[in-house]
Amino acid sequence: MPITAADIYALAPYAETLGVRFGRLEADLVEARLDCATALSTGGGAMHGGALMGLADVAGAVCAALNGGQGPAPVPATMESGTYFFRPLQGAAAFATSRPLHVGRSTVAVEIDIRDDQEHLCTRVTQLVALKRR
Repeated sequence: MPITAADIYALAPYAETLGVRFGRLEADLVEARLDCATALSTGGGAMHGGALMGLADVAGAVCAALNGGQGPAPVPATMESGTYFFRPLQGAAAFATSRPLHVGRSTVAVEIDIRDDQEHLCTRVTQLVALKRR
């Protein structure tokens, strides 16, 4: 059964509160976007690292859940996260792509790249996400 942005917002209201919007929602690739806003910025007008990490965490959790196999949708819980900030993100929006690196029985390792509107790689996040069954 396909998942929609409305499904994600119902399960994880923080995603909607932060302003995350979704494009592709498939097991092999999740695309998410966070528009730049003054409330999400830091010195020099760049997007705050916490906002970027929030975007990455949402995209990674959705990707992990989509790789949760058959049965009821699992609840993702980030166990570990590593973030590399390569350059400040400025422009209209942050664009995240999340891909699974390894799918286990109860965990999924994901990699999330965040690019600016010029397609420059600004941030890379790798996460280990536990899948909890309801």
